[in-house]
Amino acid sequence: MELIQLTPRMDVDPAQRLRSPGDVLLLDYMLPATANPQQLARRTGIRALHLREILTDARPMTPRQAIRLALVLDTSPLYWLVLQARHDLAREAQRITSSRR
Repeated sequence: MELIQLTPRMDVDPAQRLRSPGDVLLLDYMLPATANPQQLARRTGIRALHLREILTDARPMTPRQAIRLALVLDTSPLYWLVLQARHDLAREAQRITSSRR
């Protein structure tokens, strides 16, 4: 396995559409598998309420949830946390930009 080399100027391709972890979870994993939050909760051990909150962007993805999803969905925990970090950074940048006006 190759590790990602972190650099001070590291960034994500801005051409990629910004998506929340909940959006990715729903559209890329749950809908194709016809899974609902209760089913995914049983498989991951994440409370269904928390999954619904992640899906609606009312709750951020935690490292524990990222690990649990990664184990069940054959992804890496880092994948989910990078999605969350990118989403959080974009949202905060928008807040800062709009408050300067």
